[in-house]
Amino acid sequence: MNITHFRDTPNVALDASNPVAVPLSKPVAVTSTTSVERSDGVETGIWECTPGRWRRQIVQQEFCHFVAGRCTFTPDGGEPIEIRAGDALMMPANTLGIWDIQETVRKTYVLIF
Repeated sequence: MNITHFRDTPNVALDASNPVAVPLSKPVAVTSTTSVERSDGVETGIWECTPGRWRRQIVQQEFCHFVAGRCTFTPDGGEPIEIRAGDALMMPANTLGIWDIQETVRKTYVLIF
């Protein structure tokens, strides 16, 4: 059994930082993540993103819990969802749309393949 445990999530040091793949604003938002655990079609980690607008490219089903920041996600063909620290979100597979990060966000996430 693989148990993934992140202690003190708001303060975990993150690994690689990269600009978002499809930026829609300047400055270009930058994301950072932890080393990611993968097992049985599931990926878990901690993700952070600086302010900016960009297009979501992940097609896997995702559950995430926001531990810091403020943003809006507008799914294609849907209404904007305001998200703040303490909120949780479940995105079905193939949910695409626009992220608008107003204040650097940090979340824990689970991707289901």
